[in-house]
Amino acid sequence: MQDLILKQQMDAIGRAARAAATVVARASTATKNLALLRAADALERDREALIAANELDLADARARGLDAAFIDRLTLGTKGVASMAAGLRQVATLPDPIGAITDMAFRPTGIEVGRMRVPLGVVAIIYEARPNVTADAAALCLKSGNACILRGGSEAVRSNQAIAACMHEGLQAAGLPGEVVQVLQITDRAAVGELITMRDYVDVIVPRGGKGLIERIANDARIPVIKHLDGICHVFIDETADPAKAIAIADNAKTQRYGTCNTMETLLVHQSMATTVLPPLAAIYRSKGVELRGCPATRAIVSDALVATEEDWGTEYLAPILSIKVVADLDEAITHIARYGSQHTDAIVTEHHGRAMRFVREVDSSSVMINASTRFADGFEYGLGAEIGISTDKIHARGPVGLEGLTSQKYLVFGDGHVRS
Repeated sequence: MQDLILKQQMDAIGRAARAAATVVARASTATKNLALLRAADALERDREALIAANELDLADARARGLDAAFIDRLTLGTKGVASMAAGLRQVATLPDPIGAITDMAFRPTGIEVGRMRVPLGVVAIIYEARPNVTADAAALCLKSGNACILRGGSEAVRSNQAIAACMHEGLQAAGLPGEVVQVLQITDRAAVGELITMRDYVDVIVPRGGKGLIERIANDARIPVIKHLDGICHVFIDETADPAKAIAIADNAKTQRYGTCNTMETLLVHQSMATTVLPPLAAIYRSKGVELRGCPATRAIVSDALVATEEDWGTEYLAPILSIKVVADLDEAITHIARYGSQHTDAIVTEHHGRAMRFVREVDSSSVMINASTRFADGFEYGLGAEIGISTDKIHARGPVGLEGLTSQKYLVFGDGHVRS
């Protein structure tokens, strides 16, 4: 009986989302932007209430003994609210992709063929601790003409509902149905099982969270999934690297934030640079409480580093732990990344243009960087306004998924009574 009730509830949510998708798909750019700007205003106005709701979620999470990385992802704070509002406003300034017509060309038959960008329809986003995803995902789906069903973790239920209320205020101000953005209040995990099989209502699933969640969605979904499983990101310090740049980048890539998917988990250092950069880096990491695990060559230089095992090279720590390997050359660095990386984000620090270009050509990741921290692999930093997630897949969307990643294209054909012979 309970299963039947849940299915009926989810069907009602799906039907409402499909109906709302039809409305928002034809909404004007001005209407969508108005909704975003009014929602941003509401977020700033209700900042204290949002933080208070988040503090209740945090108190519950601490009482349950959840780890520091989880608490970090769950925390909103004044800066988090400001960032959400700024994200909504930036999305409002971005060009509207919907209706854009490209690649028009005449064919020998006289017809003109091109493509038009269109919404995907209904996007379901399943995520865990990060309440900012509620605002980011809603904003991107709205601007790209999609309705969305958001299922955040039960640990952030108060935060998510408070943010959703601000989004609904924006939608109402613009004359759009509130069902354009639906945040599930059903905390039963069985709701996720229903959501990922609702082919009549949902067009694409975007899971954001731990590897276990994403694997479950990818394995069980009957709907296309945009995803990445791991964020095993590398920084390689080449033999021509500027030591000051290398130290700053390797420090920031690891310690700016520990619990994010674009945080460096393995540092690769050219053997000729190891004695130059590893001692000062070890001192920095030591002062910040980062546990180091290294290869034999690393441990010969950094005496307090623990032994790095084979498992360490393929581990996404999401914690103040770093693996370090000294490599013979660029070839070994690229080979190591290919074997142990997750095709998320990898960076090279070098002053040699040829090596830099070889690295970006041969490292098959969704973001590849030269002389920059991996922490820049983010929709906001890339100018997308926000991101709905990171994709390491190679079909449709790859890397941070913004507005264009939430659209598809259809062919247009213009004729004047043309018939095929």
